[in-house]
Formats: sequence, C-alpha cells, structure tokens
Amino acid sequence: MASIVQRGKKFYVVYQYIDERTGKRKQKWESTASEEAAKLRRMEIEYHKEAGTLVVQQCNTLQELLKEYIELYGRNTWSISMYQSTTSLVDHYINPYIGKMKLTEITPRVLEKYYQDLLSEPALPKVSDRKYAKNNRKVTRYTVKRINTVLKSCFHQAMKWELMEKNPATLTSLPKTVSKKRDIWDAKTLMHAIEVCEDPQLRLAINLAFSCTLRMGEMLALTWDCIDMSEESRERGRASIYINKELQRVSKDALAFMEQKDVLFVFPEQTKHNKTVLVLKKPKTDSSIRRVFLPKSVAEMLIEWKKGQDEKKERLGDEFQDFQLVFSGSFGLPIESSEINIRFRRLIEENGLPKVVFHSLRHSSITYKLKLNGGDVKSVQGDSGHAQAKMVTDQYSHILDDDRVKNAENFEEAFYSGKEEHARKAETKETSSSGDEAAMIAKLLSNPETANLLKALVKAMDGNNG
Repeated sequence: MASIVQRGKKFYVVYQYIDERTGKRKQKWESTASEEAAKLRRMEIEYHKEAGTLVVQQCNTLQELLKEYIELYGRNTWSISMYQSTTSLVDHYINPYIGKMKLTEITPRVLEKYYQDLLSEPALPKVSDRKYAKNNRKVTRYTVKRINTVLKSCFHQAMKWELMEKNPATLTSLPKTVSKKRDIWDAKTLMHAIEVCEDPQLRLAINLAFSCTLRMGEMLALTWDCIDMSEESRERGRASIYINKELQRVSKDALAFMEQKDVLFVFPEQTKHNKTVLVLKKPKTDSSIRRVFLPKSVAEMLIEWKKGQDEKKERLGDEFQDFQLVFSGSFGLPIESSEINIRFRRLIEENGLPKVVFHSLRHSSITYKLKLNGGDVKSVQGDSGHAQAKMVTDQYSHILDDDRVKNAENFEEAFYSGKEEHARKAETKETSSSGDEAAMIAKLLSNPETANLLKALVKAMDGNNG
C-alpha cells in the first residue's frame, strides 16, 4: 500500500519496494505538485504493485539526488538561512556544471577537476553591492570549500539511502585556502569615530555593537522588552540586554518550503511584488541566546534614545507602526543591515578613517574584552554567544601591536637591560656572603665553650675515622 504525506504545500506518495540489487526492503518518497496528483500517483503505484509491473524511480543523476536531499534531509534539519545558502550553491554552482552527471561517474578525480575549473568561473554577484558585478570576480576557494561540504553531506545521505557505495567528496583534495585576519579599529580610532559621527542612530549602533559584542542581525532585532535599564539595575551595575532573536531577510519560497521554521514574526510587506520578506527569527544556535551587561554610559544612551523615540511616536500617532524595535525607520519599520553598512562606509570615507566593515566592531569588542580581563575566554564567550570557546581565541581575537611592543619591552628589562650591572651585583653579593661566613666562624671560636665543643667534635670524628 502507498500513503500520502503533506509537508507544507507539497504532497508526497510514500511506499515500500524491494531493491533488485540487494534484495532489501526500502522506502520511496515521490513528490507531486498537488493533492490530486498525489492521489492519482498512489492509485497508479498500487495498481502496478498488484500487477507486479512497478518500476521504481531512482536517483540516477546528481541533480535528481540533490532534489531529494533538499526535500527529505534539508527540510528536517536546516534553518531557513541554511536552506537559502545551500540551494543558492546548488542552483548556481553545482547543477549547471555537474548536475546531469550520473552518480556512478562521480569520483574524487572528477570532483577535483570540477573544483579547479570552477575557480576560473565568474562568481555570483551580490545584490547588496552593485559594484561587485563590475569587478569581474571569480569563484573563490572558500566557495569551493562550501560546495564540497554540501556534496559531502549529500553523498553521505545517499550512502544511508543505499544509492551510493562510497562518498567521493571525502576523498577529494581541495584548493588550499588562506584565512585572512579581519582588520579592526584600535580603541583610539574607535573613540574618534564615535566622536565625529553626526548620525545619532549610527552612533548608538557603534556603541552597542562594540560594548555588547553584537552581530548585526542581533542588534537590529533588539526590542525594548529585552532591555533592562531601570534605575535599580543601573545603580547595581546590572543593566543588560537579552538577545533572543535576529533580523533577517528571507525569500518567500524558502519561508514556505521550510514552513516558517524558527520564525517568530513576519513583518508586513511594503510591496506585493517582493520575492523576499523581513522576519524575526531564533538565533542560529542556542548559545547565541544570552544576556549581556551594559556599561553605564551605554545604558544612559539607550534611555535618551527611547525618550526621543517615544516623542516621535506621539507626534506621528497611528502613522508609526510600533514593533517595539530599538532600531527602526521613520515610521517604525525595521532598519536593514545594508542601510547601516552604507552609513558606516560613509562615516569612514568622510572622516578618513581606516577601512573596516561594521562586523569588525564585534572583533574589536572581543579583542579588548580579552585584553582587559586578562584572557578570561569563558566570560567573553558568554558575551559573544559562540558555541565553542575556540572560536573566540582562533577566529575573533586580535593581538594588538601595542601589546606586542610591550612584550619586547618586558624582555628587554628582564633579560637584557643592564646585563653587566646584574652580573656585578651578583658577584658583590657572593663576596659579601663569603665575608659574612668568615666573620661568623671567628665569632664562634672566640667563645671558649664553643671552641672546646668544636675541639671535642673534631677529636671524636678523628677517632671514628681511625
């Protein structure tokens, strides 16, 4: 018998069959466009099973395997952002190049050649950066590494489904990647940037990102109900923000396919023709849900900001859509990361500041917290929301030049500076020590009782030696 399973807007016909190669019983899922199509397919399958003429549709090509991999594995395990990034790689970099290859033809050698050839292909332009397409950039080694990760996972599922015997992606040699450290601002530059910033909202964003080690999406998703800045909390030094969501733009197709998985709120659309929507969603890991304590000055900034926002709400009345967002546009709607990035770049260009990206403020935050607390990684990890402490030390902390200079100065003072003087003092101390011992012996011998005792000890020792 076959059954129909609905997942989101799709309908699947599920049935058992016997694999002719292995003789084992397996389960097959076939996707259909509608419920009616699923009912017809179920009737067809049951008829052919009764007649003994059922031909099971198998994944012969990589493209067919990837489709099942996304529908069966991805839907159950991925987040919406993971679904978007993976399907983008599949649609733009995998299917157009090797999607029609049969699974039996895919070997480590084939994949290695595919990766090498891919490095000379044009990269997918970023929608957020109009200049990107003009730069004629090529596919990066990092993108190739991500593609291999997708294929490795896909082939692993194929082995579990007994469609493949080996996983060729695990045996493939990848083009070497060189990790590049992100440039950050030192404290002096950061404070100068805040001082010259004439955009109040951007200034608050810079202070929050730096003091609270926030990701952009976390910062833009902050709502007032998650901020404790009461007078009592401030007096006790316990003013804090609670991070439990992030702002993200997702495609409507992804939202429907993943059945709004982990989505807390969908913002109203500005136009019906958009293919994407803004959502508030759960953070990517449980460790990202955290409370971060505020410096007193930043807590006071938030108090002043809320006063100004409340005045704006009162002026605009019903025109202001109140979603309780700390960072909102003129009429209450969310501000996107692209807007903050544009204003941040403008601040840098107009004031001749070192070029960094907004996310670098998070790196600066982690670096200085490690520096100020003497390397307490766990407390910094609590603020940053990383699942592993290794991410704090390996990926985000930066060794500042002034610390390295101080290391050299400390070595100079401890081991090299005044080397002859140290030796002279040691020699003087040794001579002085010898003189002190001689004076002590002379003093002991001047006492008749002590002298007689020493003579008796010497005589006894001579007798024993004899």
